[in-house]
Amino acid sequence: MQAVRQCAQCASRAAGGFLRNPSDIPMLQTNKSVLKRGAACIRVLSSENILFKKPGVQKLEEPTDSVHMSIESYRGIFAAPFRQQVESLSHDSLIRRAASVVTDSSSTFLSQTTLALLDALTDYAKAVHKRIILQRRYLASLGKLTPADEESLLRLINVQRSEASERLNDCKRFESTWMNSVNLCKLAAEAAYTSGGEEAAVTLRTNIQVAQTQVEEARKLSADADKKLAETKVEEIQRMAEYAASLENSDEHEIHEAYLRED
Repeated sequence: MQAVRQCAQCASRAAGGFLRNPSDIPMLQTNKSVLKRGAACIRVLSSENILFKKPGVQKLEEPTDSVHMSIESYRGIFAAPFRQQVESLSHDSLIRRAASVVTDSSSTFLSQTTLALLDALTDYAKAVHKRIILQRRYLASLGKLTPADEESLLRLINVQRSEASERLNDCKRFESTWMNSVNLCKLAAEAAYTSGGEEAAVTLRTNIQVAQTQVEEARKLSADADKKLAETKVEEIQRMAEYAASLENSDEHEIHEAYLRED
């Protein structure tokens, strides 16, 4: 192939490279060896049917095996996703996708309701503990405070009692929503399992167990706060009874002293 290219260059020089102008004829006569070599190259190219081929009607070479392979691979790039897309439109596949969407949305609903319920239970426990602290402070200082200080302390106790009541209402409201989310997740997990989404079903059931564990721990804290509040109420009743008895005794003592002075 390289020899043919060299002959083509020599032929082009011999055919037109030295005869561009009439003044080039003497130079061509002085270069007989170049002319002979050019003529030989022209014969070679003529025998190979290369020099006198028309540029517009040159026959294309047949594609090689590598070209066929590249074309087939190029077709495969676009054909494979199309086949995969057609196969993914089956009813089973669409049902699995829908079940996956349901499990994802149910899991999100569960996480949000769990977080809301945990915050409500924690806030309720804090409000109850603050109320217990204020009530015990009042009982410890019973009969020792001025009327203004006693009224201010009782006002704080009432405010904290209202706060605990509001937090308890939040707990009841969020707990109802949380129970609905748990039931919804159970149904979604069952639907995913029956439709072939075993992994999604297992993940959702695990999330349900984690949420239930967290809620149980928060419920224990709120229950412990309620237990301490009940104990404080019993203590308050006993302390108020003792204080009332002490007031009666002091009134009788004052009456007795006044009676003796009159005598």
